[in-house]
Amino acid sequence: MSKNQQAFNQALSSFSPEIQVEDVGRILSVTGPIVRACGLASVGFEELVQCEDGTLGMVASLAAETVGIILFGKATGVRAGMEVKGLKRVVDVEVGASLIGRVFSAAGVPLDDKGPLNGDQRRPIELPAPDIMKRDPVISPLETGIKVVDTMIPIGKGQRELILGDRQTGKTAIALDTICNQRGKDVICIYAAIGQRESATARVLHELQENGAFDYTLVLVAGGEDGPGLQFITPYAATTIGEYFMEQGRDVLIVYDDLTRHARSYRELSLLLQRPPGREAYPGDIFYIHSRLLERSTHLRQEFGGGSLTALPIIETEAQNLSSYIPTNLISITDGQIYLSPQLFAKSMLPAVDVGKSVSRVGGKAQKQAFRDLVGELKLSYSQFEELETFARFATRLDEETRKSLERGRRLREVLRQKRYHPLQDFEQIMVMLALIEGLLDPLPLEQIGPTEKKICAMAARNLPQICADITAGKKLSAAMQETILTECRKLLAENEKAE
Repeated sequence: MSKNQQAFNQALSSFSPEIQVEDVGRILSVTGPIVRACGLASVGFEELVQCEDGTLGMVASLAAETVGIILFGKATGVRAGMEVKGLKRVVDVEVGASLIGRVFSAAGVPLDDKGPLNGDQRRPIELPAPDIMKRDPVISPLETGIKVVDTMIPIGKGQRELILGDRQTGKTAIALDTICNQRGKDVICIYAAIGQRESATARVLHELQENGAFDYTLVLVAGGEDGPGLQFITPYAATTIGEYFMEQGRDVLIVYDDLTRHARSYRELSLLLQRPPGREAYPGDIFYIHSRLLERSTHLRQEFGGGSLTALPIIETEAQNLSSYIPTNLISITDGQIYLSPQLFAKSMLPAVDVGKSVSRVGGKAQKQAFRDLVGELKLSYSQFEELETFARFATRLDEETRKSLERGRRLREVLRQKRYHPLQDFEQIMVMLALIEGLLDPLPLEQIGPTEKKICAMAARNLPQICADITAGKKLSAAMQETILTECRKLLAENEKAE
């Protein structure tokens, strides 16, 4: 090799180009949150792009000469003629333990005045769902602390349980109660606020703070004023963060509040992107955007970490219409639903859960043994009572058996009443239900059911610590344990009767 050749090779090896090649285009038009641009020859679908004023967006449509871009921020500063460049990466989000206790947007903007997020790494918001062979059956309970849910509509870790009902019936209250009940149970909670008013989001944050839930909860916010682009990516970003913890063997609970607004934001974006509308003006792939989101919820096998991702999506119905497009889509995707009735809400029967229309397709497999032993037929009995009560209104005379069934059902309904942020431990629920089923509460007037329930719960922790521990550990509720509980309950009721 000649000296010239050696010098050339040496110079070539030490050459460091200062010119960076970027894919730059130009904005042709701006229509609300949608930008049309040309010149971006090598961008891909869902690639992150940045406008000249710093606004971020995502490529959502690829045509022969133009691309359609969904903007994440407000498009007030974006104008036709501006440059836009591809960032050579798909839309991603920061993940890591440092995000716990934080409030931020899916674009990574902190909203809590606590400084940068400082995540461990970045991950794409769109990831494939875990393979079937990586999944384990859903058998561990995720306790809500709400009697009507834990006893009749149990939720398991890794399950997708839909919460639906008309406006202002307590859907978010069910989800927040569930989050607050995870304190001390090693469950990481994620609350994704999608399209909510600022006042509603501020109230949720205040309630989580008041109940000490921020020690294990993080909140992603896409308000109604943030635009449909940010609302669209928020649930996917929340799921990516949850998957990071799940792969480390942690149990995660995600609340999507709510997917009705998520569907509307996608409908708006699709219509502006000139995609053909279908039923109720929703695009044809509206089912797919929710199915690919909720399919990521699962319980992993131990060799893949053993963690779980439980989803509580919330949707809003109109005039109790469960057969409209979005509710039927979500009902078919999820593993059950908790339906909240406006009639029960108007009667102050809170939480306003309609037991007859609610179901958990995991069922007793996600309950502790004591619940399965005791309350297996409780949902059927309660549904029969509601039907019997309806027909009894038209009867002038009732036989003794029917009258007893009605009185027992009314006491069960009273037991199922529960104030917000007053969760019950599993053993407390078991002992109250056992006293009810065995008829110990039958002689009491309805207004005494609540105070008596509180006394039974206090007695349980004070007098029966071993039985409480056995119930929490998932042991079978033996006949001897039941008799011990009933004996203590009878003593308590007798003392109350003497005191009166």
